[in-house]
Amino acid sequence: MSSFLNRYATPLTTGLFLVSLISGFALFFHLGSSYFHAMHEWLSVVLVLPFLLHIWKNWRAFFTYFKRPPMAIALGLSLAAAAVFVVPQLMASGQPSGVNPRAVIGLMTAGKVGDLAPLVGQTPESLIAALAAKGITATASQTLTQAAEASGAEPFAALGIVLAVRQ
Repeated sequence: MSSFLNRYATPLTTGLFLVSLISGFALFFHLGSSYFHAMHEWLSVVLVLPFLLHIWKNWRAFFTYFKRPPMAIALGLSLAAAAVFVVPQLMASGQPSGVNPRAVIGLMTAGKVGDLAPLVGQTPESLIAALAAKGITATASQTLTQAAEASGAEPFAALGIVLAVRQ
């Protein structure tokens, strides 16, 4: 086991971290989200095992970090950064929201363009015109995904156009 740890713990941690880093940036900037989403989630979870092996292999050196202020400061800053995202949600409702944003996006991109128009204060014709102005040819009976893909665009980008015309 020691030989395995010495050979693979750090390289696997590094490789999977790079995959997580690159896919995370792609997701943040909405570049090829359909390619990177599952990869990012699953391989970030897989990263836990080599990370633990790396910590196990380097335990003595790692443990010395806890004897100095920089580790406490870094962990405190990390906790504060996480709280920035969690606390407002807890304060807004007293409990985490039951609304899944991905489900809402999925419903809207699967919705027909004509049906989405009233949701954003538009007529089907004005929404179709707004999409056309941004290079997406649509009909009222097409789903937003169908219109986007037929025009060579991402459905998420088409949804952004729809939400931008909201009155």
